[in-house]
Amino acid sequence: MLFLAAQFLVLALVVAVAGWLLARAADQIAEATGLGRLLIGSLLLAAVTSLPELSVDVAAVRAGFIDLAAGDLLGSSLMNLLILAVIDLSIRSGRRMLSREAASHALSATLGIALTALAGLAVLTAERLPAATLLGIGGWSWAILLAYLLGARMLFINQRIAVRLAAEARTDTSAAAVEPVVSVPPVWRSATVFGAAAAALFVAGPQLAHVAAALAEATGLGGTFVGTTLVAVSTSLPELVASITAVRLGAIDLAIGNAFGSNAFNMVLFVPLDAMQAGSIFAGVSPTHAVTAFAVVLATAIAILGQLYHGERRLPLIEPDAFLMLLVLLGGLVLVYMMS
Repeated sequence: MLFLAAQFLVLALVVAVAGWLLARAADQIAEATGLGRLLIGSLLLAAVTSLPELSVDVAAVRAGFIDLAAGDLLGSSLMNLLILAVIDLSIRSGRRMLSREAASHALSATLGIALTALAGLAVLTAERLPAATLLGIGGWSWAILLAYLLGARMLFINQRIAVRLAAEARTDTSAAAVEPVVSVPPVWRSATVFGAAAAALFVAGPQLAHVAAALAEATGLGGTFVGTTLVAVSTSLPELVASITAVRLGAIDLAIGNAFGSNAFNMVLFVPLDAMQAGSIFAGVSPTHAVTAFAVVLATAIAILGQLYHGERRLPLIEPDAFLMLLVLLGGLVLVYMMS
């Protein structure tokens, strides 16, 4: 038991260091390419920080731990929102992460809601619906993939328009102040660091599945709860470290985009897992995972409300949106534990 715990901590440390490197490299790539932190965080950084989920869950499905894989994907989305809420509560500046200054992320957050809701519906209905597949992938997984591709296209177009409007605004500003020149490393150097950190995540990830499965058996908690908590916490370490690093760099857009983008990309990972499974993967998982899915949907909706709310007076000690998110997410974990 102690040996398993030590293995788990070592692998978690590798993942955490890789997440720190990813955040710094992603910020540099966003600056050097001009694509913006929102787009880089929502698509590139989010996809790469989800590599542990992919590698862990592929190994879990091959080993027959389908509930562990589903719990990891949905639980990781829950943990990402917990990270976002806790960091928001800890920020002592005037600009909150869940505020109207961050309203530009409402599009990526809405995409995450749509994809997670599709996954939740799939968990509840796949067993009772005809098992229609195309190329070995079930209908619900195809719906998730199509929705993600359309949503990613919308994010790209929206960000491109925002960058153009910002450039025009700077051009039209009369007597503009001269901005200090910030030294940014070459794109190839940042991309190399980014790729090396991504490779480290991909290598360390599969080992977590074996250790988590052994811990699930040793503790007797079962794959559903352990997948939603223990594995999800470990595979969410890249998002945690990347978000903290981004906030310390002043790149709040990168942190928010990473959280919401990772939640959307986590749902897409059901597609390759479905291709590995005979029949629909959703038909073989516990209905309890729907509780996690809808807790994520509700908490993300609260985050969007916090971003779009235009009230000037907010509580001095507790941000009601972030605090309510914490209550919903922790309540979801309690429900999952009670139903497991």
